[in-house]
Amino acid sequence: MISGGYRKLVIATCIGMLIVLLGGALVTNTDSGDGCGTDWPLCNGKFIPAWTLESAIEYSHRFFTGIVGILVALTCIATYRLVRNMDKPDPEPLWYAGSIFVFTVVQALMGAAAVKWPQSSQVMALHFGISLFAFASTLLLVIWVMRQRHAANRKPPSIPRGIAPLALATSVYSLVVIYLGAYIRHTDSAGGCGTDWPLCNGAFVPELEGATLVAFVHRLAAALFLFAVILLHAYVWRRRHADSETARTSSWVLGLTFGQVLSGALVAWTVGNEDLFIFTSLLHNLVICGLFSLLLDLSIRSWRYRDVGRDTQVVDSHA
Repeated sequence: MISGGYRKLVIATCIGMLIVLLGGALVTNTDSGDGCGTDWPLCNGKFIPAWTLESAIEYSHRFFTGIVGILVALTCIATYRLVRNMDKPDPEPLWYAGSIFVFTVVQALMGAAAVKWPQSSQVMALHFGISLFAFASTLLLVIWVMRQRHAANRKPPSIPRGIAPLALATSVYSLVVIYLGAYIRHTDSAGGCGTDWPLCNGAFVPELEGATLVAFVHRLAAALFLFAVILLHAYVWRRRHADSETARTSSWVLGLTFGQVLSGALVAWTVGNEDLFIFTSLLHNLVICGLFSLLLDLSIRSWRYRDVGRDTQVVDSHA
C-alpha cells in the first residue's frame, strides 16, 4: 500500500526537477552562466552575492537545485523502504529512484565543471540531456505510483512484441533531435534560419554553412522524428485492443510531438524578439520534457509486458 505522504514526496520531487531543468534553460537563454563568476558553490566568492540579474538567475538556479537534491535523497530512501516492505517486491520503482539519484549527481557535477572550467559547446549540450533524464526518471516514478492505485484490480497487460523495439528506436532517435536542439542554444544558432518557418531563410534548402547548417539539420531531424512518431502511433493504434492504456500513451506522445513542432515554430518566429524568445524557448523545453518522458514510459511498459506467450501460441499453432 502506497501512502499519501510518499505520493506527495514523489510529485514534489518531480515538480522540483522540472523547475531545475527549466531554470537551467533560463540560465542558458539569458547568458547568466557567468553570473557567479568561476566560483562554485559560492557566487562571486560570497554565500549571498551582490544582486545583479545574471547573478540572481544563476544563484537561484543553484539554490533550488540544492533543495531538489534533498528531495531526491528523501525519495530514494523512501522508495527503498517501500519496496522492502512489499509482499512481492517490485524492482521497477528502485530503478527509477536510482536513475534519479545518478542523473542528479551527474547533472550537478557537470554544472559545477561548466562554472570552474571552460567547456565546449558539444559538452554543454549534454548537460540538458542529463537534466532531461533526471526529470524523466522522476515522472516515470510518478506514473508508476499512480498506476499502483488500481493495480490490484487489474490483470497485467499483454502488449504485442512489435511495439517495444519501435518505441525504443523512436526514443533513441529523439535523443539525437534533442541534442541538436541543445547544441543550437549553446552555439547561438537559433537564428540560423532567420524568422522563417517552415522555410529556412526563405528557401526549402538554404545555403548550408555556419549557424544555418546547424539550424537546418535540427529542423530536418525534427521532421523525421514527427514521421517516426506518426508511424509508431499508427502501429500501436491498430493493436489498441491489446492494451488501451498503451494506446492512450501513444496518443499523448503524438499530440505532444505536434505541440513540440508548433512550439519550435514559435521559437523561430520570435527569435528576433529577446523578451518573447525566452518564453517560447522555455515552452519548447517544457513540451519536450513531457514528450520524452512518455516515450520512455511507452518503451519500458511495452518491453516489460511484451506478449511473449501469445507469440509462442501462434508459432505452436503453425507447427
